[in-house]
Amino acid sequence: MKQLHKLQPQIDPFSLRLRLTVGIAVLSTLGLGNLAFWTGWKIQQILINNHKNNIETIAQRLPRDVQIYSEMMPPEAALQKSIDSLTATNTYLWVKNSENQIIGKSNNWNQLPNKTTTELMSLGEMILQARIEKVGGRYFVLCGGAVPVKGKILGNLFVIQDVTREQQMFLVMVRSLGVGSIVTIIVMSIAIAIYVKRSLQPLMQLSQMTSVISIADLGQAKLYLDKAPSEVKELAQTFNMMLARLSQSWEQERQFVSNVSHELRTPLTIVHGYLQSVLRRQTNLNEMQREALETAASEAERTIRLLQDLLDLARADSGYLQFCLEECVLNDLIVEVAGMAEKYSDRQIIIENQNKPIIAKADYNRLKQILLNLIDNAVKYSEANTPITLKLDQQEQAAIIQVADQGYGIPLQQQSRIFERFYRADEARTSSIGGSGLGLSIVKTLVESMDGNVTVRSRLNEGSTFTITLPRS
Repeated sequence: MKQLHKLQPQIDPFSLRLRLTVGIAVLSTLGLGNLAFWTGWKIQQILINNHKNNIETIAQRLPRDVQIYSEMMPPEAALQKSIDSLTATNTYLWVKNSENQIIGKSNNWNQLPNKTTTELMSLGEMILQARIEKVGGRYFVLCGGAVPVKGKILGNLFVIQDVTREQQMFLVMVRSLGVGSIVTIIVMSIAIAIYVKRSLQPLMQLSQMTSVISIADLGQAKLYLDKAPSEVKELAQTFNMMLARLSQSWEQERQFVSNVSHELRTPLTIVHGYLQSVLRRQTNLNEMQREALETAASEAERTIRLLQDLLDLARADSGYLQFCLEECVLNDLIVEVAGMAEKYSDRQIIIENQNKPIIAKADYNRLKQILLNLIDNAVKYSEANTPITLKLDQQEQAAIIQVADQGYGIPLQQQSRIFERFYRADEARTSSIGGSGLGLSIVKTLVESMDGNVTVRSRLNEGSTFTITLPRS
């Protein structure tokens, strides 16, 4: 179930694709809904008007027929004769005089149930204009008007036409229209979603292309979309111009750091040499002078190391950092590094090593620099009475070196950034123990230059473990 959940695409409610799809779908739904409603209303009006015209024709003809028949027979008989001649299968007529008495009606009333005829007559009394009414499960159009004969109103005519069949056909058509509208809306929504996705594809390609651009690619990075809209092509061109400016700025900054590091390292080395020479002949120095010279020599040495680190990083960025890759016996290397680290750090170094030799393809001196940097980092961020552990292991195609401490640990949210240049996880603690924030960045740069990788695993107050993976020879 977890794998299935991962396969399901997550819907971003703020995405342009969703907004366009929903917006167009809503507008299409409103348009089709209004069209369907108007069509149904129009058909209903046509149906009513058609039957209304038929009924009005009957209402207009009946007085003329009564006029003609009344010359040959009494008015009441003439009225009934006219009603009988105009009565159709689904048409019902009756006439009431001024005293509200039925003086004539069609002879097909017995075809309707008594309850239905009673309700129809009561509805007929309230007729103002032609309309459709449902009575007893059937549909009727009702209409009415006066019956003038020889200048006098003989009574009020009421005409009812049974339109059940037509109304049922109309309702079926309205339901079909509704279902068709819903299906059309669904199909249109799917088509709109596909169209919007394809329309936004160039933007997604542009995003994917920019996401893989690294600092090393700035000079050669070029965004080009062949079959993209003009607006997206203009955006890609703007990105290219920005990348060119970033590349130029990065190159200037890198060149500046390289030049400054190179120019300052030589005079500082000379100053450091003079300070060491003076300290070696300290017979004529008092305690305050000696401490001042030792502090100056220490700071000069630290600055020289910082400049060397900056110079190494600048050379690595430019591709000028030289490596001598050869087969190295890592067992001997970690023993040598452990001995060096114990001397300068006065810390116990524990070695966990396999009996058989592990050989990797690496630069011996650079790898030694990497391990010393990691051990120095472990010494700074752990208590003085805790040991540092060096572990050596191997897999099928890789050699693994681990440097573990029992120190303060690194917060999880900061572990992804500790390899950035000048980044320090705990500024308060780092300011008290020193450090430039370049050590781990140099480690990552050197390891990756030897086709390896470095990772960290850490827990607060439990310690950190840095793992270096190198290709086996």
